[in-house]
Amino acid sequence: MNQTTGDRVDSDRTDWALSVAGDGSAFGRVFDRHAPRIRRHAFGLVPTPTDADDVVAVTFLEAWRRRDHVRFVDGSLLPWLLVTATNTAHNVTRASTRHRRFLARFPVDDPAPDPADGYTDGDAVSAMRGLALADQRVLTLCVVEGLSEREAAAALGVPPGTVKSRLHRAKARLHQRYTRTADPLGGAL
Repeated sequence: MNQTTGDRVDSDRTDWALSVAGDGSAFGRVFDRHAPRIRRHAFGLVPTPTDADDVVAVTFLEAWRRRDHVRFVDGSLLPWLLVTATNTAHNVTRASTRHRRFLARFPVDDPAPDPADGYTDGDAVSAMRGLALADQRVLTLCVVEGLSEREAAAALGVPPGTVKSRLHRAKARLHQRYTRTADPLGGAL
């Protein structure tokens, strides 16, 4: 079934209202509509591909938990979900790092290699992961997902001017991190 963008936006509001009223199928439709995009978004922000699945699950759990407080941007739930997924990915990454540090304190007789250590995701994604959470949020919404500064501002709950300045600074920091990551010797490429 082909839907126009306006139909999808109306569907978000309608399905969300139905799900809050107790219609589990409506929540399933919201999930089916947005989960693949949330997973693609999370995939670039977490250490392993399986963590991306966890981010999707936690994002929709948070949506349900905070169902009376979600924000629609021009009738769409997607920007709110993307911000929540970015926050969740940040938490998953921090927890994974803490867990690995904890395990590293114990002696290991025969260390088995961690498959996640061999996982490479490219210099650009590594550079993005190394940015502050606020930078990741604004870059994700405006650059990766193509939202306007006004839409990103509504999703983040800040004025559009704040998004514009954050986006400018985040792009500069990403460029600096990317060029440093792409060229480990620090010379001109």
